[in-house]
Amino acid sequence: MAMSCKDGKLGCLDNGKYVRYTPEQVEALERLYHDCPKPSSIRRQQLIRECPILSNIEPKQIKVWFQNRRCREKQRKEASRLQAVNRKLTAMNKLLMEENDRLQKQVAQLVHENSYFRQHTPNPSLPAKDTSCESVVTSGQHQLASQNPPRDASPAGLLSIAEETLAEFLSKATGTAVEWVQMPGMKPGPDSIGIIAISHGCAGVAARACGLVGLEPTRVAEIVKDRPSWFRECRAVDVMNVLPTANGGTIELLYMQLYAPTTLAPPRDFWLLRYTSVLEDGSLVVCERSLKSTQNGPSMPLVQHFVRAEMLPSGYLIRPCDGGGSIIHIVDHMDLEACSVPEVLRPLYESPKVLAQKTTMAALRQLKQIAQEVSQTNSSVNGWGRRPAALRALSQRLSRGFNEAVNGFTDEGWSVIGDNMDDVTITVNSSPDKLMGSNLTFSNGFAPVNSVVLCAKASMLLQNVPPAILLRFLREHRSEWADNNIDAYLAAAVKVGPCSARVGGFGGQVILPLAHTIEHEEFMEVIKLEGLGHSPEDAIVPRDIFLLQLCSGMDENAVGTCAELIFAPIDASFADDAPLLPSGFRIIPLDSAKEVSSPNRTLDLASALEIGSAGTTKASSDQSGNTTCARSVMTIAFEFGIESHMQEHVASMARQYVRGIISSVQRVALALSPSHISSQVGLRTPLGTPEAQTLARWICQSYRCYMGVELLKSNSEGNESILKNLWHHTDAIICCSMKAMPVFTFANQAGLDMLETTLVALQDISLEKIFDDNGRKTLCSEFPQIMQQGFACLQGGICLSSMGRPVSYERAVAWKVLNEEENAHCICFVFINWSFV
Repeated sequence: MAMSCKDGKLGCLDNGKYVRYTPEQVEALERLYHDCPKPSSIRRQQLIRECPILSNIEPKQIKVWFQNRRCREKQRKEASRLQAVNRKLTAMNKLLMEENDRLQKQVAQLVHENSYFRQHTPNPSLPAKDTSCESVVTSGQHQLASQNPPRDASPAGLLSIAEETLAEFLSKATGTAVEWVQMPGMKPGPDSIGIIAISHGCAGVAARACGLVGLEPTRVAEIVKDRPSWFRECRAVDVMNVLPTANGGTIELLYMQLYAPTTLAPPRDFWLLRYTSVLEDGSLVVCERSLKSTQNGPSMPLVQHFVRAEMLPSGYLIRPCDGGGSIIHIVDHMDLEACSVPEVLRPLYESPKVLAQKTTMAALRQLKQIAQEVSQTNSSVNGWGRRPAALRALSQRLSRGFNEAVNGFTDEGWSVIGDNMDDVTITVNSSPDKLMGSNLTFSNGFAPVNSVVLCAKASMLLQNVPPAILLRFLREHRSEWADNNIDAYLAAAVKVGPCSARVGGFGGQVILPLAHTIEHEEFMEVIKLEGLGHSPEDAIVPRDIFLLQLCSGMDENAVGTCAELIFAPIDASFADDAPLLPSGFRIIPLDSAKEVSSPNRTLDLASALEIGSAGTTKASSDQSGNTTCARSVMTIAFEFGIESHMQEHVASMARQYVRGIISSVQRVALALSPSHISSQVGLRTPLGTPEAQTLARWICQSYRCYMGVELLKSNSEGNESILKNLWHHTDAIICCSMKAMPVFTFANQAGLDMLETTLVALQDISLEKIFDDNGRKTLCSEFPQIMQQGFACLQGGICLSSMGRPVSYERAVAWKVLNEEENAHCICFVFINWSFV
């Protein structure tokens, strides 16, 4: 068939003849296409009737025109996508060539140092590294810093410090001033966040990133200089003075404060000089360094409760990229005064990997996310009616509010009450700014005259517990640690509005992923807690409570990532300026050793608590026999809006509540420890209760009665042996109740793995929820047979875990479990050869 799609002016028919459209007809068809690119047959006939200019065209011709038009649109989009990929690959290739050039120079320098060392073995002192810099950027440029620059607070003195900072920064960004090694787990490529490297053997800790972003250099510089917008540990950056330079750059004197990540460490602050300039090749540079007394520059007095840290020459090299966008080099180099924190926390301040994850990569993610939002001119609006930028602002508010609660700065109105040496610290804040931001109301519906915000916080050390798994458990099984009455109390201070469709329509738990989850598992969700609180109008009728929750760091493969679960009660209107009193958990790994865990390992709390000696933990062992003991620190903070006359009562209640949470976390952490899951030393029966042993015996006897064969391959003797063999059976064995809406009551280890749950949380899952539509239809048709005949064989299919993951199984068998009186006790299922899809 002859065809032509050029300019939309030609159509084609099956007989091979062309149909030429007039410009007016093409214009009319284009307008119709934008309204409805794929019209139905009825719609095409309607278009011909409504548009007289198309009256002489047959419906079949209209159909062919729309087909050709969709084909051209698809080709244009694909061509545009391929061009974008090609530009990205070209820029990435250039970046990799420069990185390869730098590595070759670093190798040459190391060979030179090694030769020098061999020649001067009696005197092994090595020459200093050449930081004048064999750099792809600085080659051919004049030496910016003089040999003996003036050191004073005059513009000339500050310019001398700035130019020296620029030279040292460039030598780190593209030269050999620092020995960089690839960060573990971060491989460069067109789909990666960038090239990430960490320092080896230098003073302080340093990290470097190189990446491509779809933003112009000036926009990139604007974003990275606004550090509080993307660095969540940054409390504030105050610009104390701005000086223009003769070369068109600017020198800024900055005072920056960082939050402490845990209650066990003091916050940091910095007194900085920031230099923004343009290089001869058009590259834009923003570089920074700390100002110290040894430089005789302007000084900043020490601030109470803060530890003055040092930023060594760091910054951002931003180069325009062919075809648009920028290539950015980021260097962060700091001395965080690790000696000022307890020894157990020092890895947080001495690890370049931690610096790379929370600072360097955070800047690159922010740039990539904003570039993605800019490229999507018609940004999708989610179920809340909010665009990605608005969701980022909400997540920033949650994170910042939690940091404020953890740190409790006095200049924000926080003060400690009670004994500061207590395991749980209680602080209160009655400042007007805090209260206005919280919009507190109480049972009478009016804002109180005398009200305060109370915070209960504590930190604890965890041994050998993967933070990602622990946080996932806390998120998915809130009933394990939360108190419904406390949840209602947390929400009582938030103004209750009419239940709108925006949030009120959500049933159960709704997950809304954030757009800025590039290479980073972070999402926000609304949790609906049904019937926990009481409405102000009626003290008897319960009302639903909504929590806005931020989850991050639940990727088990991202070793060393901080894991957070932060939530705040919200009212039903959920405005952009909704009051937020964040509470939650932060788990920070302290060891760099790889966590011994598996993505499919069960969150089996009840059974694991029966293993090993109570209250003890063991180092986990890998197959090679090497032991690994991963430590982490968990920080817990809960905020309450209260009336001031209730302060003493709520403080006591909050202290006991946090202590109860600590006890629950310790219990869960003990159960989730890999040493208790994988260690076979001193293994006792997973469920040592007589009831569990009796149930195991009934399951096996009933299977033998109905099927005529043994469920367990070995002839087990004794109830304990039967239970142990049933527990470790390779197929998933799950029992459910005989109710109208059956819920699960028991599962073996494989069953818990398949459902991705725990014995404690198993009863929250109904039988109906795990099957898809076909599975439910099959179950409905076979259920009467199970009740009458006593068993049924089900064909293979798909079911769902508690986390919504599809699970395939080859076949399943269901049978009634009879007790000693031969009455039906429950129904048991065995899923054979199951696996995650």
